[in-house]
Amino acid sequence: MKKTILFVSFLFFIINTSAQQDPQYTQYMYNMNVVNPAYATGTQSMLDIGTLYRTQWVGAVGAPKTLTFFGHMPVNKKVEMGFSLISDDIGDGAKKENNFYADFAYVLQLNNRHRLSLGLKAGVTSLQTNFNGFKFESTSSDFAFENRDLLKPNIGIGAYYFTDVYYVGLSAPNLLNSKHIEERSGISDYGSENVHVFLTGGYVFTLSDSFKLKPAFMSKFVKGVSVTLDLSANVLYNDKFEFGAAYRFGDAVSALMNVKVTPNIRVGYAYDYTTSNLGQFNSGTHEIFVLFNLDLLGKGYDKSPRFF
Repeated sequence: MKKTILFVSFLFFIINTSAQQDPQYTQYMYNMNVVNPAYATGTQSMLDIGTLYRTQWVGAVGAPKTLTFFGHMPVNKKVEMGFSLISDDIGDGAKKENNFYADFAYVLQLNNRHRLSLGLKAGVTSLQTNFNGFKFESTSSDFAFENRDLLKPNIGIGAYYFTDVYYVGLSAPNLLNSKHIEERSGISDYGSENVHVFLTGGYVFTLSDSFKLKPAFMSKFVKGVSVTLDLSANVLYNDKFEFGAAYRFGDAVSALMNVKVTPNIRVGYAYDYTTSNLGQFNSGTHEIFVLFNLDLLGKGYDKSPRFF
């Protein structure tokens, strides 16, 4: 009976995450390197490193858990290089996906402080499935639930337009449609991934010497799925403490906060309260991040698009 419940629960989450596929983030504005390969700071010799961990739908069987690790640094005024690692686990090991990418961004200097960055992401995706414990023992083997271990290449592209006070980005971090299970013996492919297109933006309003208002948005487009939209607004105090709220239409409301614990380290946390019917099966989502900026030339820069 327990295995039956786990099996049904697993299918339930696969169905609900099929519209998501690519990992979802509440604090995307501090995880931009993963979403958009064109994300750039334009600040020479500033090495930016960060990590974000998200445990989604806490208390629900098989809920997704996502870990990202990323870094980037300008090579010169026009070129910025980076890397990203995204590890996604759905079903407590039933589906594990690891993405390893190298990022390349070319920054075009436009009028005044306006810049346009064009980016390319390339790497590999490692996928493992383990359905042991999620199948009825009495049933015959089903190809759709065979354990798999795949390694496939992938590429992504992006554009990022930014100034000192706002940014707009458009990206598709995974361009190649992958099929986790190919057609065999008349069974159609199952578990294919569609291209996700992300539109992001943010602005910083200076309210006073101490307070800044930072609204941001992210919209996600996937073929065959309704468009998703995240809206957020944070208030930054003395460039150190930040508090805000976010709303993902039809899915969740969120509380966000972060603090600059040292001149080089910022730590943040977000909590999502699920507003959809899925809310009755979980106690919410937790997300934490740590950002580290290393000024290799010791120039004491106090500005970076991470500000957004």
